[in-house]
Amino acid sequence: GRYQVIEGIMSPVNDDYGKKGLVSARHRIAMAKLALETSDWIRVDPWETEQETWTETVKVLRVRNHQKVCPAVLVGYGIFLLNFSFVKLFSSREAATNIRDQVLLLRKALILHSSSCILPELKLLCGADFLQTFKTPNLWKEGHIKEIVEKFGLVCISRAGSDPAQYIKESDLLTKFQHNIFLVKEWVQNEISATQIRYALCRGLSVKYLIPDSVISYIAHHNIYTEESERRNEGDLLQPLKLH
Repeated sequence: GRYQVIEGIMSPVNDDYGKKGLVSARHRIAMAKLALETSDWIRVDPWETEQETWTETVKVLRVRNHQKVCPAVLVGYGIFLLNFSFVKLFSSREAATNIRDQVLLLRKALILHSSSCILPELKLLCGADFLQTFKTPNLWKEGHIKEIVEKFGLVCISRAGSDPAQYIKESDLLTKFQHNIFLVKEWVQNEISATQIRYALCRGLSVKYLIPDSVISYIAHHNIYTEESERRNEGDLLQPLKLH
């Protein structure tokens, strides 16, 4: 294929986003971590929830983009750390000499790899219906949409009832950068949504086999999804709409 996936990052939205029924980030992060316990390539990053207020999507992507490191550099750094630990076995004078040597070797390795290393590309993963939100008045800034599709790119997973190809065709901006929008068709359709799960929990229905048992236990223990929690932020505008 054209790309090799290195890792997936889940970034829960800040509590200040204002979405109806949005439960505390503390619980959302805990549930996400439980759900990902068996994954060896997806992780949860709480950075977005730790900010004082809601952070626009493009700004979150910028932060993630600045954190990218060449895999070869990571390997070199790991070797340096291992060697540094080994050096501690020597006398202080010998250790000082070896540490200086290791630092010099690491610097040379960084210079060598910086000229040939291919940095990972950061893409925004979303459902196909996400593209349609670009048309919602005042929800997105035109400049932000352009930066997302031009600089980063989108990976859109197919969803029943959504026609991402049509959404792209209807937008001059998305059409211009459609080479950076990857449409992924799920051959085995999975129409389970978070909204349906929450509704079922509010009604006392079983969600067994729909989400991990560990998450079900966490929800029951903390009594998270209730009729009361579903009314949270009811009547409030989403934070991005308040900014316009």
